[in-house]
Amino acid sequence: MKGSTVAHGPEHGLERLIFFSDAVFAIVITLLVIDIHAPHLPHGSPDRDYWAALINLSPQFLGFVISFFVIGFFWAGHHRTLSLASHYSPRLTQPNLMLLATVAAMPFFTAFASANPAMRVPVFCYCAWLAVAGVANRRLQTIATSHPVVNEHAPAEAIAVTRERGTAVILGAATGMAASLVVPVLGQVMLCTIPLWRLALRRLSRSRH
Repeated sequence: MKGSTVAHGPEHGLERLIFFSDAVFAIVITLLVIDIHAPHLPHGSPDRDYWAALINLSPQFLGFVISFFVIGFFWAGHHRTLSLASHYSPRLTQPNLMLLATVAAMPFFTAFASANPAMRVPVFCYCAWLAVAGVANRRLQTIATSHPVVNEHAPAEAIAVTRERGTAVILGAATGMAASLVVPVLGQVMLCTIPLWRLALRRLSRSRH
């Protein structure tokens, strides 16, 4: 009887939320490749035409790679965040859905930017949407690493690092937005500053303590 209570208790709700989220991440990351359409050339076309067709798809493949890892990092961060939680709370549902909604839209913004490489508006929108996803992710992190959801034995250092990672994503996306307005081609490149922002936040936190 006791085992049955545990299986259907609050912690079971946390497991369902995690399983549902994993499924959404898996579906979204798979959908990225759907917008890359295989080129159709007349039968008997010379090899150079096939190579040229593949080269023309370079922006789509690049967009796929970038967004694959962006979504993958969001999934890893989601896993890292909820690994610090031990108790389910209804307060988790709406922020988690908001994060999943932003992630679910990533294939569209990926296709928009890939179909219009190095153009200001598409690149800006991609980085801006990533910033929105970052804000949703950061909100979920705050709730999941706070009472009454967080594991009572979760190290304070792990909580701080997790939140800093979330903040770094927002700052990196904002950097990409700013860069895209000046030099559009650098917009998505500036997402590489996310680890640098994370390092800066870590050092700032240590200097405060």
